[in-house]
Amino acid sequence: MDKGRLAVRAGVRDGAIAVGVAVTLLITGLSGQHTAENLDLLGYALLAAGGLALAARRRAPVPVLAVTGLCAVGYQAVGFDVPAVAYLFAVYAAVREGRRTITVAASVIVLAFLPLAALASGLHDTSEAFAQARSALEIAWLVAAGAAGEALRQAERRADEAERTREETARRRADEERLHIARELHDSLTHQISVIKVQSEAAVHVARKRGEQVPEALLAIREAGREAARELRATLEALRDDDTTPPHGLDHIPELVERAGRTGLEATLTIEGRRHEVPAAVGRTAYRIVQESLTNVARHAAATTASVRIDYRPDSLALQVDDDGRATPDIASEPGIGLLGMRERVTALGGHLRAAPRREGGFTVQAELPVERVS
Repeated sequence: MDKGRLAVRAGVRDGAIAVGVAVTLLITGLSGQHTAENLDLLGYALLAAGGLALAARRRAPVPVLAVTGLCAVGYQAVGFDVPAVAYLFAVYAAVREGRRTITVAASVIVLAFLPLAALASGLHDTSEAFAQARSALEIAWLVAAGAAGEALRQAERRADEAERTREETARRRADEERLHIARELHDSLTHQISVIKVQSEAAVHVARKRGEQVPEALLAIREAGREAARELRATLEALRDDDTTPPHGLDHIPELVERAGRTGLEATLTIEGRRHEVPAAVGRTAYRIVQESLTNVARHAAATTASVRIDYRPDSLALQVDDDGRATPDIASEPGIGLLGMRERVTALGGHLRAAPRREGGFTVQAELPVERVS
């Protein structure tokens, strides 16, 4: 539930409490004895004002404390023997908001004036024992109201602290998990990729030293090893840095197309529309889609050509990767992990992905990623 709705509900609840207290005070005043009949109207007005002021106790606890205290002294002074219920609510609200010092000071003043107001109006006798008993009862009620407010304030503070602690714990566990994944990737993949990279580079070097023609496949393996090492290093850095610096984006797609061309595939890149900046997540996803698509073309499609098209639209970025491989609409194929990963990335950004064989043969990957213009 959002904060606006919670605030509305709290306001309605405070208003209902204020009306209830005002009605209670008025009924008590009507049923009780009061000495100055010509001041009845003023007394009822003070009773109602003291109760209704509680509607603002959450927004303005100190002014409400002052108003309810003055009203309590006022209706006692005009002859209404009604407990200062509204003031007790105000004390509770002020202490709950952390205004303890001013609440104690205001309560001392009110406690000093209430007996004087009652005695001046002739509500009670002037015996010392009665005055002491009444003062003790009023102090007890005030202490109880303040204690209730402080108890709830401490409970809310502990709840907030517990929530903050849970969030910090979750963040810390996420950081630990990222570092664990980074270590696992480093331990399991770095060595193997390094071996592939070193062996392929050594083979290319030996072939050139002997004056032999280096096979295109060997050059492709060497380049793939280099790229895999760069990708792994960037991924590990992103994991350790909480992915604050995305390793690749739209600017790196021409390199992908160029590398694909060095494997013997005739790869082309077309950029349409007026180029504008896009969020890093969109650029990173676009790069991964093109990378995975070209990788699948090289590995599985037996294609001779591949085309990559990037279309900058006002509110979206469209990608399309086509090849002339052996896929046909009649042959059903299970989506691989790479395709599932592309779909997850696109869906996470609220976009759409279509990957299917073309009618004229080959395969097409089409993605549309919504963007918010980066100013």
